[in-house]
Amino acid sequence: MVPAASRGYRPVNTTGMKGDTKMNTATLKLDTLTCPSCMLKIEAAARNVPGVDQDTVHVSFANSKVTFRFDEDLTDAQTVAHAIEKVGYPVLSARTAVQR
Repeated sequence: MVPAASRGYRPVNTTGMKGDTKMNTATLKLDTLTCPSCMLKIEAAARNVPGVDQDTVHVSFANSKVTFRFDEDLTDAQTVAHAIEKVGYPVLSARTAVQR
């Protein structure tokens, strides 16, 4: 697998950013996860979306949810949901919390 940075994507580094950066947290409810490799594919799909803080992507196997932080000036929860659906995992719902 080619590292995300070599494809032109870099993780959003929230340390030292100006106060005008609009970081939000989103939780996506997924269809039932059936194996650990599903988690890895979902994490990779979310991390590859520009604007997602790669260090914050977490998939809960037990709850079938993915949580992540993102810069709302660069992306949104729907874009991440679409990326996850493109790799074959239906997203049932999304919830976003604004954090300033």
